[in-house]
Amino acid sequence: MSLPLICVTLTGCTVDEMVKDAARATAVGADIVEVRLDKLWVIEQEKKPDEDIKSDNDENKKSVYIPPEFIPQSIDSVDLDSSLVSFRTGIELPVILTCRPERQGGYFPGDEKERINVLTKAIKSGVSWIDLELDIDPKQREKLVKLAGENTKIISSNHFDRLPSSPDEIIDEINEFSEMGDIIKIVYNTDGKKDALKLFDVAWRTKNSENKLAIMGIGAGGDWTRIHAPLLNQSIVYTTMENGWYLAQQGRINTSDLKTAWKLLEYN
Repeated sequence: MSLPLICVTLTGCTVDEMVKDAARATAVGADIVEVRLDKLWVIEQEKKPDEDIKSDNDENKKSVYIPPEFIPQSIDSVDLDSSLVSFRTGIELPVILTCRPERQGGYFPGDEKERINVLTKAIKSGVSWIDLELDIDPKQREKLVKLAGENTKIISSNHFDRLPSSPDEIIDEINEFSEMGDIIKIVYNTDGKKDALKLFDVAWRTKNSENKLAIMGIGAGGDWTRIHAPLLNQSIVYTTMENGWYLAQQGRINTSDLKTAWKLLEYN
């Protein structure tokens, strides 16, 4: 049983924060890291990660996770060229450069023309991988794919708000996108066991596909396909260097915890 690539999505909203996180990812044995360029255009407003609250009917306090707030900044607040140089020289592992638009859950504050310019510069920087959403205008996407050529591999991604009622619908979507990248990344919002089982079923039924796939959820149960990725023949698994009980609620998983789970499940 071959193991998928372990990709750490770097945390932080500055070059320095991401480069430091990449060093930690290297130390724990990650295979690749994802740089979210769109987060360079936001400032993270710190909040208490946990807050004790008590309801009127319950004397026991319970812990509640309060996500941080990301404050958008102007386009000219980032020197993209120098940032790309810093990522290229400061990160040892192969890198996926991603600039996620707001329509797919990202933070990039500019319009699509400005974002395409960011992706163009990212490819020209000589990066190992580029993430290109499947809903990019076909003509613009074709230009980016041509620019990537053989030197930069492509993650073709799509992030959906709604999980279809039938696994067959998801499989049809995957088949529709099969020729559009080196790895097809499909992400759905999940809300518990029912959704998790549906995605697991899809991953199981496509595990012998000729396509290289990464199928996962965001939300409760979204980590099931990550934990069992070797069994499901997934090509890449996205993890984080963050720690916290809230990760499971978000469908995410710490890199070291994932490697421990694989060892316990004898996936190694």
